[in-house]
Amino acid sequence: MFEQISSFFTTEMIYLWLNFGVLPFWFVLIFFPQSRISGLLASSIFPFIILGYVYIYLIYQFFSEGYDFLQNFELYLNFYNLANLFENEEFLILFWTHFLSINLFCGAWIVRDSQKYFMSKYLNFIPLVVTYFVGPVGIVLYWIIRIFFAKKISLFD
Repeated sequence: MFEQISSFFTTEMIYLWLNFGVLPFWFVLIFFPQSRISGLLASSIFPFIILGYVYIYLIYQFFSEGYDFLQNFELYLNFYNLANLFENEEFLILFWTHFLSINLFCGAWIVRDSQKYFMSKYLNFIPLVVTYFVGPVGIVLYWIIRIFFAKKISLFD
């Protein structure tokens, strides 16, 4: 049975499922941030459990195929090694899962934090969309908007 599952969930299929799978969570975070479904689904641990299982499945699959995970640590040595790793399909899908998880986590944090300061969901629209594509830029944009609502510059939360 596991072989049937692994033959269906190829790297390309997982990539498609990941990209389409996070969209409903982002849709809820962007358009319905104060709804009950946002609190139950998008701002909860639920999407990260799913993404974590995908990550574990990928690691198991690549480990059973003989992938050398020690080569991943070469990315810290120089930029050329990082570029070489991105040519590796296994590393790329692991990175992409990581990227989607972190950006979704940041988007959920923005929604929860904005509710603390009673910010309008319309003000969060642009920072959330930017966070979806380029996480750190969206967080900085949100932080700049947040300064006006919190009426203080806070480097710690």
